[in-house]
Amino acid sequence: MDTLRPCLWFDGNAREAVDFYVSLLPGSRIDAVVPAPRGTPGRAEGDVLMIEFTLMGQPYSALNGGPDFRFTPAVSLVVPCRDQAEVDRLWDALADGGAPLDCGWVNDRFGLSWQVVPDRLLQMLRSAEREPRQRAFEAMMGMVKLDLAALEAAWAGQSPSSS
Repeated sequence: MDTLRPCLWFDGNAREAVDFYVSLLPGSRIDAVVPAPRGTPGRAEGDVLMIEFTLMGQPYSALNGGPDFRFTPAVSLVVPCRDQAEVDRLWDALADGGAPLDCGWVNDRFGLSWQVVPDRLLQMLRSAEREPRQRAFEAMMGMVKLDLAALEAAWAGQSPSSS
């Protein structure tokens, strides 16, 4: 066995989605495009059936499976970000044509849910320091796109304007 490969189900726009995702994230590429064989339901012979691709070193498959299934926020991709500039760049790109959700989550224009999260917040939430961890968590719960400066201020027990 090599590794797990999540398969993302699309309704005919897998290539557009994969091109978009690969353009956003470092360490990403298209590995193979699988054409539909004759007799594939809902696809003409030679249409894109599946794409094998890599996002940030993680292998995925995208399937043009048709309209039967949709993404839900029950499954999301977490993107750890170095800084606020990276959060902003990815959030803005993913939200374009999509829908912002709470706590750093965003549905992209294809319906896939993402969590765009500063690395620092992940460190805060893993911390053994109970009170700062609680303040950071409560600050995050009140946000849509995550604001690293406000999270740091909450961690430190300051109001965002006093940081």
